[in-house]
Amino acid sequence: MFLELLRRRNPHFLDAISHLHASGDLPPNCFAIDLDAVSSNAAAYVQAAEPLGLKVFAMTKQLGRKPDVSAALVSAGITHAVGVDLQCAIAAHAGGLDIGHLGHLVQIPRHEAATAAALKPLYWTVYNETKAREAGSAAVAAGRVQDVLVRVFAPEDTFYPGHEGGFPADRIVQVARMIDAIPGLRFAGVTSFPATLFDQAKGNVVATPNRATLTRVAEMLKADRGRVEVNAPGTTSVSVLESLAEAGATQVEPGHGLTGTTPLHAVRDLVEQPAIAYVSEVSHLHSGRAFVFGGGLYVDPVLGEATTKALIVEPGSVDVASVSPLGVEMPSPAAIDYYATVPVDSPDQARVGDTVIFGFRAQAFVTRALTAAISGISIGKPHVEAVWSADGSPRQSLTLPTDQSKE
Repeated sequence: MFLELLRRRNPHFLDAISHLHASGDLPPNCFAIDLDAVSSNAAAYVQAAEPLGLKVFAMTKQLGRKPDVSAALVSAGITHAVGVDLQCAIAAHAGGLDIGHLGHLVQIPRHEAATAAALKPLYWTVYNETKAREAGSAAVAAGRVQDVLVRVFAPEDTFYPGHEGGFPADRIVQVARMIDAIPGLRFAGVTSFPATLFDQAKGNVVATPNRATLTRVAEMLKADRGRVEVNAPGTTSVSVLESLAEAGATQVEPGHGLTGTTPLHAVRDLVEQPAIAYVSEVSHLHSGRAFVFGGGLYVDPVLGEATTKALIVEPGSVDVASVSPLGVEMPSPAAIDYYATVPVDSPDQARVGDTVIFGFRAQAFVTRALTAAISGISIGKPHVEAVWSADGSPRQSLTLPTDQSKE
């Protein structure tokens, strides 16, 4: 769904992918990331957020939590990450980002609270008193006081299936006092997700009922104790920051916004540049179809069912953006994505070893794909910084033993 956007707004990125795949620096089954574009996008968030009083925490799970991207974010002014779960927080921290927020969307398991506390998160979200007491005990053991956010909900709020949980919004004042009474904890504010969603019928982003709940709850808390933190993630782009601040938000968590791949980017040109593509290679041809290596073919279904297309080019080709996209037969969700297939009408449409470039909305952390940040695209000197596994760890390599049989 973002392939056309890449062709139109970041053609040099596509040429760089072609060149680096041809050289062997960029392997197949790899999410390539334009590091210059991510840096520019991150700087745009910082510039827009600062006058609005918004803290920016980067959601890096889509990007693979790689250290070179983390360093670029820090240089642009985004120093903290949000961990969607504890593993995500650990990976982001190992990659060079401090932890701004954890426990939301996924609560911290009981026996891992000490690990979470060791990360020294600025904010830790809890859904119930039991989780709050676990966080408090871990904070006391770590010799610190932990600022806590609580997930709130009201009857009219909307959650993705499996994301439900939290405290009733109308009990927020009592909940805040309960949190403050737990040793090691300090009540800081509230959160919910999603606060913003893309409306396909309107072709625009809209505030969810959850955002109104956050605003209402914040007003209740202000009357009781003064200013509170309001964490309001979901479909975050620079274009929605002002409306979030007007609703009382104090924290935002761009993820796909850092790579220009929110649903709104698919239908409207925004300040963020498209900065991610999935790179593969033709493995073989059979019965009129090109078989393309998979491993990272999970397409985030936020825009519903969509036809997937790809560019197939001879390695090292230039002006890749001018190549006509071909329709892709994606593997069934019930199958392991060893390959995708591309119907071809003639032998010259695809050859074994050709570069294949996709532009779908990525979630690298749920795949077995590799990730690689490419620097220097903006100055015409593309270079792969390093290749990483999708969890942000170094790519595994095999060192073959020296053959001493002839000695």
